[in-house]
Amino acid sequence: MNAVFLILLTFFLTIMQAVVLPNFSFFSGCFDLLIIAAIFLSLIATHHSMITALIVIGCVMDSISGVPFFFHIFSYVSIYLIVHLVKRLIFKQSIIFLLIISLIAVIIQHALLLFSIFVRQEAGTILRFDFFFLAKQAFWGLVVIPPCIYMLHFCHQSWMTFTKKMTRQIDETYRG
Repeated sequence: MNAVFLILLTFFLTIMQAVVLPNFSFFSGCFDLLIIAAIFLSLIATHHSMITALIVIGCVMDSISGVPFFFHIFSYVSIYLIVHLVKRLIFKQSIIFLLIISLIAVIIQHALLLFSIFVRQEAGTILRFDFFFLAKQAFWGLVVIPPCIYMLHFCHQSWMTFTKKMTRQIDETYRG
C-alpha cells in the first residue's frame, strides 16, 4: 500500500509542478516539488529499496523537464542518501533538521545544475549563473518543504489506517 501512496504522491506533485504552478506568476521559479517526495521517502524508509522508486520518479521528471537525462535521478538519489545518512545522527522530527535538509536539498539540485553547465560550457558561464534565482528557490524550499513533510506524514498515517481498515473489512467479507 505504500507503493500506491507513493504513486499518488508523485502524480500529484508532478501535476502541480508541471501544470498548476506555472499558471501563477507568484510561484514562478518555485523549486522542484519532487524534492519533497525524496525527503519524505528518506525519512520514512527503513531500507534502500526506495532508491528504485526515486530512480523511477527521476526518470519521469527527466523525461518531462528538458534537462540532461539523469539530472533528476542523480539529485533525488543524492538527496535521499544524504538525508538517510544524516537522520541517523540527528533527531529526524526536529524542525531545525527539516529546515537544514530543505535548504541542502535545493542547493544540491542547483549545484548539480551548475556542475552540468560547467562541464558542458566554459568556466565563465558560472559567473553568469543566476544566484538570485537560487536564493529565491532556497527561500521557497525553507518555507514550503517542512510543512509539506509534516502534512505528508499525517496523510501517510491516515492512508495506512484507511488501508488496514479496508483490508480487515475485505477479509471479514470473504471469511464470513
